[in-house]
Amino acid sequence: MHILAFQSGLHDASAAAFEDYRLVAAIAEERLRREKGWGNDIPWLAIDEVLHIAGWSRGDVDAIATIHGVFPLHYFRFSPMREFYYKTRKVLGHERLKRDLSHICTRNHTSDASRFFRADRFLAENGFRPETKIFFANHHAAHALAALFHTDWNDALIYTADGIGDNISYSVRALRKDRLDVVFGDDSLLARPRPTHDSLATAYGYATRACGFQMWRHEGKLTGLSARGEATLAEAFAQHFRMGEQIMALCEGHSRENIAASIQKVAEDFILRSVRHWIDRTDTRHLAIAGGLFANVRINRLLAEALPIDEIFIFPAMGDDGVAVGSGLNFLLARDGLATWLTHRQRLENVYFGRDYDDAIDRCFGKAPNMRRIDGDPAAVATGFLCSGKAGAIYAGRMEYGPRALGARSILASPAHADINDTLNARLNRSEFMPFAPVVLEEDAERVFDITSVNRYAARFMTITCAVKPEWRSRIPAVVHVDGTARPQIVRDADNSLYADILSRFRSATGLPVLVNTSFNVHEEPIVNRPEECLQALNEGRVDFVVTRNAVYAKGPAMPSLFWVPVSASSGAGSGAGISLGKSSDPRRPSLP
Repeated sequence: MHILAFQSGLHDASAAAFEDYRLVAAIAEERLRREKGWGNDIPWLAIDEVLHIAGWSRGDVDAIATIHGVFPLHYFRFSPMREFYYKTRKVLGHERLKRDLSHICTRNHTSDASRFFRADRFLAENGFRPETKIFFANHHAAHALAALFHTDWNDALIYTADGIGDNISYSVRALRKDRLDVVFGDDSLLARPRPTHDSLATAYGYATRACGFQMWRHEGKLTGLSARGEATLAEAFAQHFRMGEQIMALCEGHSRENIAASIQKVAEDFILRSVRHWIDRTDTRHLAIAGGLFANVRINRLLAEALPIDEIFIFPAMGDDGVAVGSGLNFLLARDGLATWLTHRQRLENVYFGRDYDDAIDRCFGKAPNMRRIDGDPAAVATGFLCSGKAGAIYAGRMEYGPRALGARSILASPAHADINDTLNARLNRSEFMPFAPVVLEEDAERVFDITSVNRYAARFMTITCAVKPEWRSRIPAVVHVDGTARPQIVRDADNSLYADILSRFRSATGLPVLVNTSFNVHEEPIVNRPEECLQALNEGRVDFVVTRNAVYAKGPAMPSLFWVPVSASSGAGSGAGISLGKSSDPRRPSLP
């Protein structure tokens, strides 16, 4: 069965394609429109992109799964009085073009969205078959099921938290003995009057705005800042977080660092208390979490270390972009029932669900003037650049789904010097308060970081922080935060062979088993998607080189013989071998043309 899933909420609109239980493609609309966080409408570019990747047309789609999101007004069915109201607004020049389906359900005290949505019109106007099914998923159920599906546990607490979705800001579910119970957050809450905002994620957003950053986008900056301040406002925030904008008044006259530390403490205390309560009540030993609040990697670490659990998993597309995948999984659950659905669960191997431009990137760069192709082993050439202190992008294979760059559209650099954070952030027009994240091979992860059976799965997707082993902190300062933690990505050769090969070669050349990994994008722009965007970044000097599966590209004329990087006796690499980009008769040393 060909299933199209999409989410058209207020932000982070996205789409996904399923062949029954197999996720074929997934992408956020922002990557295609080049507008960060794009939402508040149907993500048609993402829809057509996932259909293209799957090899389908709109007419091939058997079922559409979506949420109670934003749709053009003419797809809604209203009472005659309401129809007259909207027609009058149109005549007066005050036409309202879109509505949020969840608001309409709430206004009419029902969770049955099909009563108000003109499915026949939507299908006919957009090239779908008349018999194509349309399924509306619950927002928090979609978050929860996306996390649960990618586990193999027999018991689990599934906890979601975000700004708001379908009238609630969090939900709790429990998997026990082949039963999935909704403890809090079912569809009945969609039919109740919208409550006064009591969202912890929204409170965090107001604190973000009070610090001069953009709400719903820059909360991660506060996560980084929080380690540098004192939680002087925590008690006041805890009393007022239900009131939203009052937090901004409380922040007046306080430093950004203390505001960040305060809201972080409140968030950590509240979430830990709540999740601990439900872990105890449900007698579960595993924790699956999703929702925008859990983009906060410090909260995730606290849950992993403070709770009596065997393993934690955070769905990598934890924000609303992940709701598209969750909607498709919710449809499958409704279609097949829980017993069948549970048998199809599988651990997530990777998040490479975008389009593969490996051939197109070489054609694009080949036509560009003043662009130099460096042949030879791409991993060896890239490693030589990295050893010489250069920063480069890896552009290989299918793009990542979710907010993290995980080796398909990443910028890499040596972690040996802390000042790379300032220099690279300046090149990318960023202002960050947390160091770059490290990437490490699976066999090296435990000797550098506090990786355990509890957090290892989450660390494969850079969704959790952990302590850096004391003996490594001074050797890889570019990826160590002021509190001694880092947000690692653990990579395996089977996940991304080029990525793993570069890591292995860099370790052999320098004795350092870690590289800096940051997302391949300029501040306030989405992560690079198409080859043309990659070429533009290189031309603008955002990076020094780009490595693909076929070659390395750099700007300018051929370079002189340089970059022979000997390995010092103290590096721990165990040999005197090195990496070169210069001409040499030494077969270990790849040469420039």
